[in-house]
Amino acid sequence: MFTNNKDSDNYTTDKNGWEIIKEFIPKNKIIWSPFYCDGKQKDYFKEIDLDIIHQDKDFFSYTPNYDIIIDNPPFSIFKNVCYKLKELDKPFIIIGFSKIFLMKWFQKMFKDHLQVIIPFKRPTFTHLINPKKGYTPPYGVQYYCYKMNLKKDLLFI
Repeated sequence: MFTNNKDSDNYTTDKNGWEIIKEFIPKNKIIWSPFYCDGKQKDYFKEIDLDIIHQDKDFFSYTPNYDIIIDNPPFSIFKNVCYKLKELDKPFIIIGFSKIFLMKWFQKMFKDHLQVIIPFKRPTFTHLINPKKGYTPPYGVQYYCYKMNLKKDLLFI
């Protein structure tokens, strides 16, 4: 599903993007990373001592047994992904562009259990077919957390 959408969606989060928030990822949960792209997320998570479910399956039609979603969904379908996440109603940490926080539909959907991690060091991304690694978008990205029970609702790290 992920790699068949817009070419601009085909970015995978580099390992440092997950290392930044490692301390907030529970070790005792089954983690699902549903947006496949190049499949390297499983390796990146393994390198930081986390095992994840990461298969090339359609997020909208397949749901494995899991406790928490941690991933970087395609931005062109971000709203649809959020509707599905709300329907699933399980904890998640997803990467999203900074202005998503200002969108009314997002505020209404997640207002009761939303927490945000704002990194001082920007995560980097690699495009699926462009060999340039370590891309950072011109706008900031944040980690949007739902039902994660973090110590604070707004974390600057």
